[in-house]
Amino acid sequence: MIKLSNIKIPASAGAGGLKTAVSELLGVPETSIRSLTVLKRSVDARHKSGVSFVYTVALMADGEAEILKTKSNTAEPYTPPEAYTFPYGSMNMSQRPVVVGAGPAGLFAALCLAEAGLRPVLLERGKPVEARKTDVERFWKTGKLDEDSNVQFGEGGAGTFSDGKLTTGIHDPRILFVLRRLVEFGAPEDILYLAKPHIGTDRLRAVVVAMRRELQRLGCDVHFGHRLEGLHFENSRLKSADVAADEGAYSIQAPHLILAPGNSARDTFEMLVRSGVRLSAKSFSVGVRIEHRQADIDTAQYGQAATLGTLPASDYKLAVHLKSGRSVYTFCVCPGGSVIAAASQAGHVVTNGMSEYARDGKNCNGGLLVSVTPEDYPKPLGILSNGLGSLSGIAFQRDLEQAAFIGGGGNYHAPAQLVGDFLKKRPSKKAASVSPTYRPGVRWCNLWDVLPAFICEALAEALPQMERSIRGFSNRDAVLTAVETRSSSPIRIDREAYSAVGLSGLFPCGEGSGYAGGIMSAAVDGIHAAEALCASIVNQG
Repeated sequence: MIKLSNIKIPASAGAGGLKTAVSELLGVPETSIRSLTVLKRSVDARHKSGVSFVYTVALMADGEAEILKTKSNTAEPYTPPEAYTFPYGSMNMSQRPVVVGAGPAGLFAALCLAEAGLRPVLLERGKPVEARKTDVERFWKTGKLDEDSNVQFGEGGAGTFSDGKLTTGIHDPRILFVLRRLVEFGAPEDILYLAKPHIGTDRLRAVVVAMRRELQRLGCDVHFGHRLEGLHFENSRLKSADVAADEGAYSIQAPHLILAPGNSARDTFEMLVRSGVRLSAKSFSVGVRIEHRQADIDTAQYGQAATLGTLPASDYKLAVHLKSGRSVYTFCVCPGGSVIAAASQAGHVVTNGMSEYARDGKNCNGGLLVSVTPEDYPKPLGILSNGLGSLSGIAFQRDLEQAAFIGGGGNYHAPAQLVGDFLKKRPSKKAASVSPTYRPGVRWCNLWDVLPAFICEALAEALPQMERSIRGFSNRDAVLTAVETRSSSPIRIDREAYSAVGLSGLFPCGEGSGYAGGIMSAAVDGIHAAEALCASIVNQG
């Protein structure tokens, strides 16, 4: 096979014409190209006068040896990477493993264990996707929150109500395994080659349902509305778990348990500390959602090519480092999406972003976040001084979310302000050219009265700097909606080789445990945890 990189096709030509471009580049007729596989596709918008699609492809063609000889500056030999396979199969154990949490980490851990013949028990505190969607829509429409079925809790995890982004900064052979499995379960095939793949919340829900059905076919017991309440150890070895369910509390033998709780399972983290599991406070980020008109972002990124209708809705990735030592950066940008209510606790307001696969909404939104460290968290007082000081970041989150709830009027509306007013520290009265998408609604105010001064100061310093990278980013009509606090976990469950430090049988993983930052990295971390669980069974003989 042959690999060709940096094949550029003008945006005006659309995404078609690839085979013709390859034929011309190699100087061979199209009929001699027997197969053509896209390995990667991105958009090069560095030069607004010549925006183009950029491809990397693998192909099989007649006369490959001659092509490699005469086109050595363009073509190179290509061998497909060896596919990852889970290294354990046809295993037996006296007690079925337990997986807690049905987000990306838990689902892929359970899938690998099930395909290894271990028939895991999967416990999820929330509801299945179908019922969860109803609960979330009701909350967005009426402000009636279900604390166990919301954007944070339920089948698929928080990513189910997001953009379904699959970008990641990690490099691991399991990434391609995850992508291919997602396609098997109904994700669009373009996630295999897009530089910035995404599924979209609409398609991701169907993918999650398909995964559940496959788990059940493989003998996995999937229980919704079952919340982990306690862990019991003997001689530092896990023995059993306490579970609360609508049908009544029970205890389950659990000598091998994968814990993938998601970053909002605050009661679970408190239980872990009481059970003797070591946790550490860690740095994370908080801030707001910034919302622009998608057409304005497209023009800023693509120039005149934005009107062609051939390019995907554009996004951005910005970061600045301030004199204070803090960083301000954009996160989880949702082109053509909406800002959503993502609270999981009564009396709290949390924002996030979501978009469907088509990304065809009028607005583009992204997290605009400020880095925070444990030094910023409240001092251990009250319950935090009672052995729970590692959870001080959670206390910090709660303070911000409660302030946003009050600032929004106490009815799950979110406090919001126009960027122009924010930079002048004056309250906003109404929307301008950008209509906020947050439901149930926003309450216009002065965010300097809602958020800590150091957060507002950092955002105010960063916005003009980001304007230098994207014209219009600090447009006075852009909307800031508060508060975003769930970008990552403020705690880490201490582990070594995917096993909880000092304990046997407990395998923490995923974003909530502090070891991932999105759907892909969480899924990969869950696979690693499943491998570690199987290895422990083998080592025990």
